[in-house]
Amino acid sequence: MQRLVLDTNIVLDVFVFGDAAARPLHQGLLEGRLQWLATAAMRQELERVLAYPQLARRMSAGGIAAAEVLGAFDRHAQPAPSAPRAGPACRDPDDQKFIDLAVARRAALLSKDRAVLALGKRLAGLGVHVAPALA
Repeated sequence: MQRLVLDTNIVLDVFVFGDAAARPLHQGLLEGRLQWLATAAMRQELERVLAYPQLARRMSAGGIAAAEVLGAFDRHAQPAPSAPRAGPACRDPDDQKFIDLAVARRAALLSKDRAVLALGKRLAGLGVHVAPALA
């Protein structure tokens, strides 16, 4: 089973936007072929982002409630403890928790964040594949 860490934008792509590029990820989670690892801090960030007015309006227009997205998080994400600080530091401190967990668990990290993707080579040296979608 492939272990993954999903940044918040990828979670939104899967459970809010229904992004076509995220469909294989969603299907893999539904079928249990993928193991999504997440910490309490990652869930808290998602909850905070879901309350952003522009996103809340879009979700409301699409008939999606924040509680549904958080419920999907709870159903599909395997809770993991916060990981110790990894060697590579991200320019965006909000993204560090995703990097730390991916390094600690040797999990693939799915992110579209430029600051995270810029660390791809350094993270590959630590056994972490970084990509914007499933390969």
